[in-house]
Amino acid sequence: MAFRYGEYHDGPDPLAPPYDVRAALDEMGDAILSGSTPVHALRDLLKRGLPGAQDRRGLDDMLREVRRRRRDLRERGRLDGTLEKARALLDKAIGQERAELFPDPSDEARLREAELDALPEDTAGAIQELSTYEWRSSAARQTFEELRDLLRREVLDSQFRGLRDALANPDPEAMERVRQMMADLNDMLDKDSRGQHTQADFDAFMGKYGDLFPEKPRNLEELVDILARRAAATQRMLASMTPRQREELAGLINQTLDQAGLSDEMRRLGEALYARRPDLAWNAPERLTGEEPLGMGDAVTALEELADLTQLETALRQDYPGARLDDIDESAVRRALGRSAVDDLEALKRIERELEEQGYLLRRRGKLELTPKAVRRLGETALRRVFSSLDAGRRGDHDQHDAGSAGELTGSSRPWRFGDEQPIDVVRTLVNGVRSGGVAAPGTARSSGRVAVRLSVDDFEVAETERRTAAAVCLLVDLSYSMALRGTWAAAKQTALALQALVASKFPQDAVQIIGFSNYARVLQPDELAGLDWDMVQGTNLHHALLIAGRHLDRHPDFEPVVLVVTDGEPTAHLMRNGRSAFEWPPSHETLELTLAEVDKMTRRRATINVFMLAADDRLKEFVDEVARRNGGRVFSPSAERLGEYVVSDFLRLRRAR
Repeated sequence: MAFRYGEYHDGPDPLAPPYDVRAALDEMGDAILSGSTPVHALRDLLKRGLPGAQDRRGLDDMLREVRRRRRDLRERGRLDGTLEKARALLDKAIGQERAELFPDPSDEARLREAELDALPEDTAGAIQELSTYEWRSSAARQTFEELRDLLRREVLDSQFRGLRDALANPDPEAMERVRQMMADLNDMLDKDSRGQHTQADFDAFMGKYGDLFPEKPRNLEELVDILARRAAATQRMLASMTPRQREELAGLINQTLDQAGLSDEMRRLGEALYARRPDLAWNAPERLTGEEPLGMGDAVTALEELADLTQLETALRQDYPGARLDDIDESAVRRALGRSAVDDLEALKRIERELEEQGYLLRRRGKLELTPKAVRRLGETALRRVFSSLDAGRRGDHDQHDAGSAGELTGSSRPWRFGDEQPIDVVRTLVNGVRSGGVAAPGTARSSGRVAVRLSVDDFEVAETERRTAAAVCLLVDLSYSMALRGTWAAAKQTALALQALVASKFPQDAVQIIGFSNYARVLQPDELAGLDWDMVQGTNLHHALLIAGRHLDRHPDFEPVVLVVTDGEPTAHLMRNGRSAFEWPPSHETLELTLAEVDKMTRRRATINVFMLAADDRLKEFVDEVARRNGGRVFSPSAERLGEYVVSDFLRLRRAR
């Protein structure tokens, strides 16, 4: 048996390595850390496409292609091609008949000429009158039959794609087969409406008439969808014409169906299709601006494709509530853009799916949220950004891993546990390895006089150190509307994420609390930081934020207090005794008095308040100077780009001082 191998062409490579979804999260993280929400960040990522995949299209690329296709279709031709051709054939037949009658001096010839002169002006009416006319000219008779064949093919092709070719050389048996097909189709639809249809019925139908349906539907639902979209396109074609054109073409359609004996079956089919797919745009007009006259079947096909492209454009925009990639119809993508676009769409769906399955995204009550796992990664990213901006002289002990970073050695050791930062006790670790049988055989020694020792995780011991003083950290972040107006909100959110990640990774013994404040203050959980947005309300209630921070410090009386405040405005709100927020601009005396009273309480707790001022407002400067005078803390005025660097550096300075 011989085997031949070649390049795989049927879609994406099934042996390709799995997509690194963390890269997608990092791409989203750039937008989130810049102030975007998870929903908008994911949407922007899907619009751009896979990071690092140049041969893959994003939604925007597909959208541009769809819009180009729509423009090309609209410029393809005009809708009255069948009317124009029918009128030309009608005029030709009448001209041929007049040429035959002109030499004849008889009264009968003059009567026939008068009958031709009295024909209705509209094409449909003239054809109806001539359907019983006894042609003297054989050439005229042949032209008129050509006209009727044209109408029969175009009308049926407008309803069933492909019948135009099947009826290219019509004969009574072919038309009878079409009539029987429509009757069987209507019977099958009636049977389905009663719940009696089976797949076997459909298979038998396709076995008998499959050559009339080039789309090769696999079941009744697919067939209904194909026929309904085409029937709706036919209605849109009529709706897109001028009233006179519409009246003439509708007359030609009805006349042709009557003569073919298909009127009743076509009416039944139209009613059944409309009942099953009322969601289609049955009577919405469409404008085609091309110069080439299109036949009726071609015009319906163009309108059908335009409807598909319009619907596909809406789905690709993904700008409606609850939008998901699953809303995009793959069959519509294949029809409009080809198989490669389906593969691109599947790759985008894989991003969305993998982000959820790998535990980075969570849909809760229709809302997309980042999981704690994703927030931790974004926090690490924010922290890396902050440290990348710090020069080597300002990094302190953050990147040092010597014994002093964990406290003074006590002389004893203990088994290593995950997360320990204490130095490894090398001697005890090696002794444990020898005792557990980790000495390699003599032949495996790397050199003379040396013995290899294999170590397991259980063999490691760390040197115990004195516990370093823990800190109770409070970061108070302004969430007021002015933060968004000044463009400082994204930097504040990134700073909060970076500080949270720093404390969790390097100072796990610390108790950190991040408090957001606008008209009210609230504690922000780590998993909501990334998706956090500013509050479109009036009020900067630092009074309430300091109250909450004070409770956090009181719960950790043995911890060193660290209070950091990020704001761009002086207090304009305070918490009243009834729990309501009172706002006033300019700040009332009561607001300032109550806020400074909380500052004094922080001073009595030995908590230093360092303020990071994000605006050069005179009122704000006057207020923070008073805070520094009462509390002894420091005031910083960083740019938004360097806020994270300032806050993290100041926190590390405070931790080193302890």
